[in-house]
Amino acid sequence: MHNNILARKVALITGGAKRIGRAITETFHTQGFDVIIHYHHSQTDAHHLAQTLNAIRPNSAKTLHASLAVVNDKQSLKAFKDTALSLFGRIDTLIHNASSFYPTDLGQDFDDLQKAWDDLFLTNAKAPLFLSQAFYDELAKRHGAIVSLLDIHARDKPFLGYPIYNMAKSAHLAMVQSLALEFAPSIRVNGVSPGVNIFPDDNQNSQLNDSTKAHLMASVPLAKIGTPQDIAETVLFLANAPYITGQVLAVDGGRSLTLKGG
Repeated sequence: MHNNILARKVALITGGAKRIGRAITETFHTQGFDVIIHYHHSQTDAHHLAQTLNAIRPNSAKTLHASLAVVNDKQSLKAFKDTALSLFGRIDTLIHNASSFYPTDLGQDFDDLQKAWDDLFLTNAKAPLFLSQAFYDELAKRHGAIVSLLDIHARDKPFLGYPIYNMAKSAHLAMVQSLALEFAPSIRVNGVSPGVNIFPDDNQNSQLNDSTKAHLMASVPLAKIGTPQDIAETVLFLANAPYITGQVLAVDGGRSLTLKGG
């Protein structure tokens, strides 16, 4: 029995407590993974999700609290890595899901723009890179996988009003392609680009009003909004696909075909 527990694969999901992150966590757990639910502000959601999953399979879900700013300090990053590895004794899949998403006005105050730059690049580019590097030895030992959540706007079709976010996600996309080469053949690195799969919370983004949402929905060839589950199942597929690396799958209902940018 003890050996079977040790043999279970482990997935670490950043921002794994809510929305798409929660769907990824639940999907991996359903497929037999033990899961580490990283969170920053969502303590209640993370702990409740862990309790729910542990009721299904005891000792299969644990939480890990940290700001992604741990990557700014060598010792803090090492402590994060050591704590993560201590939870189950291994990590087979690292999923970069946590990120910030909001518009930036290039005419705004210089200090506010700098703050947005630091935050958006931290969560969408810097943290994924340095976390990937930190867990390299463990993932290489397991012949594991890294899967990143990107955005269909990250490749040639920037989202008007979100210049810094676009830049940061484009850097993250380049990271996926670069690390697929740098980490081969030991670790596979892939990405998933959502389209109109889930909207930000209403209180986080005033620009995405009902009219904008209806316009976005009308632009999807499959004529419907995707779900977090659509994303989660694709992440799981890439985590398990032994001969795929350096690829980015758009899960967008065909939205990329109609996207002109802006």
